[in-house]
Amino acid sequence: MRSAVAAALDRAVAHIATLPEQPAYVDTAAAVAASKSLVEPMPTSPTPLDDLLAELFDRHAAASFTTAGPGYLAYIPGGGLFHAAIADLVADAVNRYTGVLAAAPGFAQIERNVVRWFAEIVGYPAETGGFLTSGGSLANLGAIVAARVDRLGERFLDGTIYVSDQVHHCVSKAARIAGFPRANLRVIPADERFRMPVAAVERAILEDRERGRRPFLLVASAGTTNSGAVDPLPALADLAARHGLWYHVDAAYGGFFALTERGRAILAGIERADSIVLDPHKGLFLPYGTGALLVRDVATLEAAHSEHADYMPTLQDDPELVDPCEISPELSKPFRGLRVWLPFKMHGAGPFRRNLDEKLDLTRWIAERLRALDGIEILAEPQLSTLAFAVEAGPGTGAGAAAEANRRTEELLAAILRRGRVHLTATSLRGRFAIRICVLSFRTHLDRMEACLEDIEAALAETLAS
Repeated sequence: MRSAVAAALDRAVAHIATLPEQPAYVDTAAAVAASKSLVEPMPTSPTPLDDLLAELFDRHAAASFTTAGPGYLAYIPGGGLFHAAIADLVADAVNRYTGVLAAAPGFAQIERNVVRWFAEIVGYPAETGGFLTSGGSLANLGAIVAARVDRLGERFLDGTIYVSDQVHHCVSKAARIAGFPRANLRVIPADERFRMPVAAVERAILEDRERGRRPFLLVASAGTTNSGAVDPLPALADLAARHGLWYHVDAAYGGFFALTERGRAILAGIERADSIVLDPHKGLFLPYGTGALLVRDVATLEAAHSEHADYMPTLQDDPELVDPCEISPELSKPFRGLRVWLPFKMHGAGPFRRNLDEKLDLTRWIAERLRALDGIEILAEPQLSTLAFAVEAGPGTGAGAAAEANRRTEELLAAILRRGRVHLTATSLRGRFAIRICVLSFRTHLDRMEACLEDIEAALAETLAS
């Protein structure tokens, strides 16, 4: 055991130590094509561990996105905090079952403590319930199912859900998995700041009621993937209360900025939601596969997920002693809470808060410098730690000018990525091809943002000269 762990640790430490020097952008097209050749039969003979580690680190890790590196400003970064790897080693080695409280009371309470910490961060009361899951996709599904059971009961096919056109696609997917036809999802066009417009939502609710439908769920975003936009949370809370809708906030990306003073101001009103999704593998820099759902009234989770079986041990009836399997879809589950608990206990919340504050600062730093560049326009100003920009549209009007600007912006992105120091990604904002910067790695500091700016400036000169 010691030898195997030491061999893996040597590889992992060497990999992490070289992250700043590794290419931030890796073109994986060749690896995708070659992946078909990796199909192999079930092994019948042993392979030395060193050979397997070499394959994993030298071949596969090298031909993949450097998601844990300081130059990864793409999509929404996941930091891969090493403390979580230690926690996973302990959790997997001890291998205790945490789906039922009686099976591992201390470990189950650790997860409950983590949920309480998250509730405190977003301003929820101490009695808030919730569960840890793999990420925002399953957490949003859990919220939609809880809302469906609570507001619609068993007859739900006329229930209507309201989202903006900037909502994460996992919400739409979750609605379908929860049994709702596509037509039941009312998609409201966002305003000029890519936020959900309250008046338009209210009109849609009233129209649906007149048609005999049952509006029941309003989904707001606290940090969209496209542009980092935060919906008007207090006004949407008022709207949901006025019409008796379950109010859900997808804060998978933005929620943990509530640890900071600026973030709390931007996210004011989130505490009024009936349910909130958070992704610790985003805002707390943990490895992928760490998400959370918080629900103000834990009884709604139990109503949606509780099930009896004769072979199960006696479950709890004390509200302070919750069996995780009674409030979530999972019966068999890993001990996810340790990967949050261990780094928080080792260092406290302070380092997380300071890192998030730094990301807000870095995003505003790069925004100011992009704004000053000739030939660049910012399409989405930073509200949290994400912004979007493009090559400025020329003096012409209509589709031709926009198409030319889009072409040049695509060329600009390709030229930035060729330099390999930062990984940026694209999206579409009102028909414009836009380049996104999302600053959310604890390894990203001013030196990398300066490199990012240098590469944008050099790539811009190259693009405009062509």
